[in-house]
Parts: sequence; C-alpha cells; structure tokens
Amino acid sequence: MIGRLSGTLLEKNPPQVLVDVHGLGYEVDVPMSTFYNLPAAGETISLLTHFVVREDGQFLYGFGSEAERFAFRQLVKISGVGARMALSVLSGLSVGDLAAAIARQDAGRLTKVPGIGKKTAERLLLELKGKLADALPSAALAAPDSQHDILNALLALGYNDREASAALKQLPAGVSIPDGIRQALKLLSKT
Repeated sequence: MIGRLSGTLLEKNPPQVLVDVHGLGYEVDVPMSTFYNLPAAGETISLLTHFVVREDGQFLYGFGSEAERFAFRQLVKISGVGARMALSVLSGLSVGDLAAAIARQDAGRLTKVPGIGKKTAERLLLELKGKLADALPSAALAAPDSQHDILNALLALGYNDREASAALKQLPAGVSIPDGIRQALKLLSKT
C-alpha cells in the first residue's frame, strides 16, 4: 500500500496532480482544499495518500493533512459514497466545517456541496455522527453559536463557503451576531 509520496510536483490539472518520485510519475487525485495549498510546479511536495485497487483500475488519492485523509477514509466507508463524492465533499468543505456540520446535524450545509442531495446529506450525518469528532482537535468543532449564525447569514446573502469562512476567521472572538455580520460584510466588500 502507498501511504505517502514525496517528490517533485510536475503538473497541476485540477483535481489531479502529477508527482515525480525518483523518475516515476504518480497521478494523484486531490481535493481542492489540498490543491489550493500546493506549491508551484517544480517544487518539492509531500502528500499522504490512500490507494484503491478496483476491477477497472488503480487509483491514488492525496491529502495535505492527516485530518483530510482520515475524513476521506470515513466518507468512503459509507454505502453509496465513492471516492469521487468524498473528494467533492472535501473540496466543498474543510474537515473542520464538515465535522462541525456533523456535530450540529446540519444537513443544509452538506447539501451545498455539488452532488450531495438531501438524502445523501442525511445519510452522511447519520453515518459520521461521532466519528470525525474523535480525530479532530476540539477547537475545530467548537464554533460558538454566534459564529454559526454569522456564517449562515453570509451564506444566505449569497457568499460561498470559502468566502464566508475566510471572513469569519478574521472576526474578533466573542463578537455579537449583528456586529459580526457587519464586520464580515465590510471585509468581503474589500475583496
């Protein structure tokens, strides 16, 4: 089994990268969260991997962190969730956001990921309940209710998850909901 790759990043073609490891090129599918954090082509990278052998081929999936790989492995264990859907979930939500949605049983947050409908979101909530919380630091799950409300307000106003989460991270701790929304909107208007 291939557990980790370290080598030179040759090509970046979302969602796939080509990594040269001592003259051998590995095609690795990565979630967009990992893809956005990759260095430029020609740089050295290290990816944690998950190797899958099926009748129709062999597939290698890469991750920038152990938390991403763990979440991916938990997702593919669920009936009806394949590797492509698991990558889509991890591309649409950070592991912390996924764990928070699971902890809050927030199906609406999961349905914002392309390819995830209401039934699949409910199945994910049921199957993953309590499984991601053990793997992540409690800080990743401990988003106060005010931050959750601010995030939902930004999503309702049409901002995507990435923009809303980035603005939320810049807010001071303990900010009230109305002030937080105002400050987040100011931050988002500057970008």
